[in-house]
Amino acid sequence: MSNEKFNLFSFSGKMKIMHLSWMAFFISFVVWFNAAPLMGVIAESLGLSNGQIKTLLILNVALTIPARVIIGMVTDKFGPRLTYSVLLAVCSLPCFMFALGDSFEQLALARFLLGFIGAGFVVGIRMVSEWFPANELGTAEGIYGGWGNFGSAAAAFSLPVIAITFGGENGWRFAIGLTGLLSLMFAFIYYFNVTDTPKGSTYFKPKKIGALEVTSKGDLLMLVIMKLPMYATLGLLGWKLSPSGVNMLTQETVNLIYAALGLILLIDLYQTYQINKHLFDGPVPEFERYAFKQVAVLNVLYFSTFGSELAVVSMLPLYFAETFELGLAQAGMLASTYAFMNLASRPGGGWISDRFGRKPTLMILTAGLALGYLGMAQITSEWSLPLAVLMVMGCSFFVQSGEGAVFAAVPLIKRRLTGQIAGMTGAYGNVGAVFFLTVYSLVSTQAFFYVIAASAIMGLISLLFLTEPKGHISEVNDKGEVTLISVN
Repeated sequence: MSNEKFNLFSFSGKMKIMHLSWMAFFISFVVWFNAAPLMGVIAESLGLSNGQIKTLLILNVALTIPARVIIGMVTDKFGPRLTYSVLLAVCSLPCFMFALGDSFEQLALARFLLGFIGAGFVVGIRMVSEWFPANELGTAEGIYGGWGNFGSAAAAFSLPVIAITFGGENGWRFAIGLTGLLSLMFAFIYYFNVTDTPKGSTYFKPKKIGALEVTSKGDLLMLVIMKLPMYATLGLLGWKLSPSGVNMLTQETVNLIYAALGLILLIDLYQTYQINKHLFDGPVPEFERYAFKQVAVLNVLYFSTFGSELAVVSMLPLYFAETFELGLAQAGMLASTYAFMNLASRPGGGWISDRFGRKPTLMILTAGLALGYLGMAQITSEWSLPLAVLMVMGCSFFVQSGEGAVFAAVPLIKRRLTGQIAGMTGAYGNVGAVFFLTVYSLVSTQAFFYVIAASAIMGLISLLFLTEPKGHISEVNDKGEVTLISVN
């Protein structure tokens, strides 16, 4: 760990690592959400139907669920420096493919592949955890997450301006191509300017790769149960593309997707057993254990926090436009106040967590989250517009501070598995988004907000099972030497 002072305006040592990491995450989000603000122009340029536009938006998040789990494993094995650099470089290719696309099929494939860049978030979580001590970790991870997350809002503001500046019917192609170029260039900047750990520190790797290691038979059962919603969500996306949904794929194709998901699940479960079968030979030594229930609780909380954020950001502009009879541009500006809160809220959640403890902070923020969404369910056209905007901003403070507090706790569970734990928790955010957006397409907006509030109450109940991190986590290096890492 680096011992220098936490100075936001410094660009050396651990602060340089944090700044370069949030920039990498920021660029990955600009690329991931580069099509959303330009969808109208793209649709006009290529004659896309409304159903096709919705399909592109669904495809954009589909691959991110498995990608976050896979990238988590790759990060733990090969280190965040190489993983982030390769991810940014490789994902510039589908970005260029989208910019050059002239048919819906090409755009659909490119958007599907671009879901992979949404997994970049996981890489920086491990990188930041290597460089910052436990008492600064929440703040550092919060800045990394909050400032990086702002990339989606930055894309919404800047890309339409760039498209108009380049002008003509190909303006959108220039704007999207430019984000790909930015991603490719930053891959090299990141690789040549960071290291996985401070000088003299050990980078602990998982003993086996291919599935998450757990340390008791009960935890193995819980891990299997926690995998199922991820596959169910991918099945739900398949249903959304079927004739019963937006009718993009034939029923035969969707049935093939279901069969493939079932097969991959079986392989995944077999792999999980292979990695953890030593548990049936005898107990794991006490100092090597960690409680998987900690991961499960954080998964449930991220389902409610980040899941609801992704869903609400998608529906809020239209909701404001319809409820208060606003123009779409005006509604979009007001709705963006929700995303704007990220710059301060997420670091704020991490900072509070550093000061007052992980569990108490999560309890208060999750209760606020439930009340915030119950409040949003009460908004009607009778409300004054400023009051509605205040309600939305208040709710988003608890949502994003909650995200910051979740990822203040993630790196304190088991250092060598941080990438995989962050990957699973991050994937649960996307599971939540798909679940809530599906609910949104089936019920009234008021009921939609009530469902999110109910999920937050479930999160509050699950928090009763969370244990406040204290003392040390122990890791063993390749030579069999034990290192103690403080989590206080």
